Amino acid sequence: MLPSISVNSPVQGNGALNSRDAARHTAGAKRYKYLRRLFRFRQMDFEFAAWQMLYLFTSPQRVYRNFHYRKQTKDQWARDDPAFLVLLSIWLCVSTIGFGFVLDMGFFETIKLLLWVVFIDCVGVGLLISTLMWFISNKYLVKRQSRDYDVEWGYAFDVHLNAFYPLLVILHFIQLFFVNHVILTDTFIGYFVGNTLWLVAVGYYIYITFLGYSALPFLKNTVILLYPFAPLILLYGLSLALGWNFTHTLCSFYKYRVK
Repeated sequence: MLPSISVNSPVQGNGALNSRDAARHTAGAKRYKYLRRLFRFRQMDFEFAAWQMLYLFTSPQRVYRNFHYRKQTKDQWARDDPAFLVLLSIWLCVSTIGFGFVLDMGFFETIKLLLWVVFIDCVGVGLLISTLMWFISNKYLVKRQSRDYDVEWGYAFDVHLNAFYPLLVILHFIQLFFVNHVILTDTFIGYFVGNTLWLVAVGYYIYITFLGYSALPFLKNTVILLYPFAPLILLYGLSLALGWNFTHTLCSFYKYRVK
């Protein structure tokens, strides 16, 4: 059960802020507070961020219930603590180094791959997807009767991070134990195991993204975010029929990047 808002909360009954606190709740103010805390590790709640990472695998709905609590108490849906982003970055760095080791890359090749994965695959693609989903949700999914509300860009980025984490663990960590001896063996078992891991990882991304936007009470028709499951399953079946190994393609792409 979520706690109620205290009488001293800056949030009024209609969901609006009083004039005294409005300036402290602008997008710029929230962004400044978040970036400032990014360099103050002692102020980050890493234990809670680790809890969220665990439940993104076992019960992602519980993670989004916490976002409801944050909205009630702090009048924002997006995280105000960058601990989750810091832990995700550590996971990304460690798993990418592991990928470089498995692919027998040298030190400088691994560093180059790490920079590509962090700044292009994670940050660059994450900013693009978050902005696209932020635009689509505000443009097409906001209920008419709730047009005073909109999806925060920071929340859209948080939803991407939430969905990206299981994908990262499955494809950049779990998959490492099967790459050389199973997945890249040019056998049916090889691309069946590899492509199945891809199916699970991308499926997790789609489902957690859907949960993130369906958790917002002022959005409608969020079920359309589950529609990509249909082409995903179709592509999976087609890949098995054609012998297309997704992981082999990824490894070839990674090696091409660091040449």
